[in-house]
Amino acid sequence: MSVAGVPLAQAHGWGERAIGLVQSSFLWGYMLTPLLGGVLADRYGGKAVLGGGILVWSLATMATPLAAATSLPALLLTRAVMGIGEGVALPCMNNLTTRWVPKAERSRAVAACMGGFQSGSMVGLLAAPAMLAWGGVSGPFAVFGLSGVLWAVVWAFAATTYPRDSPSVSQRELALIEDGGSVANSTGKDGARSMSEPTPFRLLLSKAPVWACIVANFVNNWGYFILLAWMPLYFKQVMGLELARSSYFSALPWATMAASGVFAGTLADSLIARGVPVTTVRKFIQGVGFIGPALMLVLLTFQTTANGALAVLTVAIGCTAFTQAGFLVNFQEIGPRYVGALHGMANTAGSFAGIVGTYMTGVILESTGSWRAVLFITAGVYAFGAATWLAFSTGERVFD
Repeated sequence: MSVAGVPLAQAHGWGERAIGLVQSSFLWGYMLTPLLGGVLADRYGGKAVLGGGILVWSLATMATPLAAATSLPALLLTRAVMGIGEGVALPCMNNLTTRWVPKAERSRAVAACMGGFQSGSMVGLLAAPAMLAWGGVSGPFAVFGLSGVLWAVVWAFAATTYPRDSPSVSQRELALIEDGGSVANSTGKDGARSMSEPTPFRLLLSKAPVWACIVANFVNNWGYFILLAWMPLYFKQVMGLELARSSYFSALPWATMAASGVFAGTLADSLIARGVPVTTVRKFIQGVGFIGPALMLVLLTFQTTANGALAVLTVAIGCTAFTQAGFLVNFQEIGPRYVGALHGMANTAGSFAGIVGTYMTGVILESTGSWRAVLFITAGVYAFGAATWLAFSTGERVFD
């Protein structure tokens, strides 16, 4: 939508405020389902919840061009439905990771999963202009929506919530996974929750490390969705690039983010394996993930060329990938039995941040025309997140 939104805005006469509304409408729905999806995944497993979510958001993606041609409210509703489907993805990812991956490999596992997210952003930004030229505004939405539907069908037949239920997992591999500290099975032993056991939200919210994760998710999404949604327009307005080149410049940092996330995950697991305390590792890795972007966004305000802006933005987004080995893994460490609920609560806060951040960016740009204001505010949010994380986070288990 960050690419297709440009021709849609031109066709319908939308200003930056309307574009910001369209971008944020995805998050209206996205904010509703992370907590519900996380709780359901904790109780019933991530396979069914994730598969259903992907099917919903893929169908909504396919319906987007028709909705845009109908009216702006119809487009906003369709984008919100898409967000409802996608909101379950990250809590389900963490839920499945606790069941399939030994503790010593979780940083790398989460980084690999998140690399798929960033690769998708990169491919979408690179491919969307060609798809627009080939199939008009409907092109990108048809291709990506149909791909999601096909993926959901394969997932339904091939995936399992627990490795013990998968015919492709050998007994030797199963022993490696379960002996390595995974949530072992669906019977309620070894950290798995009983389906009748309620989620103790009051207890979870009473602990400072949980709030450190919630604030971290808020800050991360504030910056992430602004960068994802608005960078094509930034390069077009500030650097004077045409849409195709703007999309190309906006896509390159996401490739860096995918590679940087894998590096961060490998580094974190390596440091822990060498005996560095988990708390120290998580504080360091997450510190890079917030302090780096804050400094780079300030530096971005002084860039006068597209290449200079691209270099600074690439470093900023590369640093944000370190969060994948920071707070995103930390849910599994502080409360493995409640990882879906913990991630769901934090991701709900992150969704709210994305709604406010993407919409307010449009308001600021339409009112003042100042990208500097947007970048300084975002840098300040990152700095606040870094201070909160360093003060209150822990890598130790908080909940039995």
